[in-house]
Amino acid sequence: MLKDRMKALMVGVVAAGSLAATVLVPTATASAASPADDCAIAPSWVAGANYQTGDIVKYTDGEVYIAERNNPGYNPVVSTHYWDAYTCGTGGNPNPNSFVVSEEQFNQMFPRRNPFYTYKGLTDAMKAFPKFAHTGTDTMRKQEAAAFLANISHESGGLFYITEINKDNYPHYCDTTQPYGCPAGGSAYYGRGPIQLSWNFNYKAVGDWLGIDLLNHPEKVETDPAISMMTALWYWNTQDGPGPVTGHDAMVSGAGFGQTIRSINGFLECDGKNPAQVQSRINRYKNFTQILGVPTGANISC
Repeated sequence: MLKDRMKALMVGVVAAGSLAATVLVPTATASAASPADDCAIAPSWVAGANYQTGDIVKYTDGEVYIAERNNPGYNPVVSTHYWDAYTCGTGGNPNPNSFVVSEEQFNQMFPRRNPFYTYKGLTDAMKAFPKFAHTGTDTMRKQEAAAFLANISHESGGLFYITEINKDNYPHYCDTTQPYGCPAGGSAYYGRGPIQLSWNFNYKAVGDWLGIDLLNHPEKVETDPAISMMTALWYWNTQDGPGPVTGHDAMVSGAGFGQTIRSINGFLECDGKNPAQVQSRINRYKNFTQILGVPTGANISC
């Protein structure tokens, strides 16, 4: 509903039972040098340079990354589909998968989830959004994680659905007024992922932000678990939709869970428009905060 939530993130979804999960796996380097030596001699990353799988670079913040896939100089911090943090002996990077939600808790939250949606896909996606669930106190971090997971649970039927249910809608998401058109086809930009990204201009916006060509390859959102989760985290961290703040900012500022609902689907749900949908989100948030052992905080409705 992005244009009704920026006309993009449609709530309708469809199960995709036969889709294979393509989990990102860090590629080992064939270098004979030790990890510490690799990091000591790692060249500085250069935007636009041609990198091959296994190349190791030092980013501008001093951290070291290894190329998981060939790429034309994508940003290692943003394009985690192509890069992975590289641990350098005893002086390497902190665990990039640190998350206030354990895999056991994740499984408890989503007992009927589609196997496509993996815990690793989520933690890999989080590398592109370092502030998500890493801002403020431990309670605040857990509340933000619970809020994000509650909203995508509501949007995707408990992480069960991957693509939009109503296929009759598929031809409706090509905005032909955009100069880049719909190169993947007029029916290729239907809702996908845990927050149902749709419309050609949104696939382009997310892809440009992540350094992944989703305009020409929108199918990646339903075939790569990390990219799928990245689209939801992109919206959560960068878009305020019909609300005054992003979902991330709502939770770290104390505005409360209710403002996250407003940022995602406030036009259709908040201010008494659809109390049942709002309550569904609230119930999931209450359940998830209970699993994580933290209070819900104030202002949980919109």
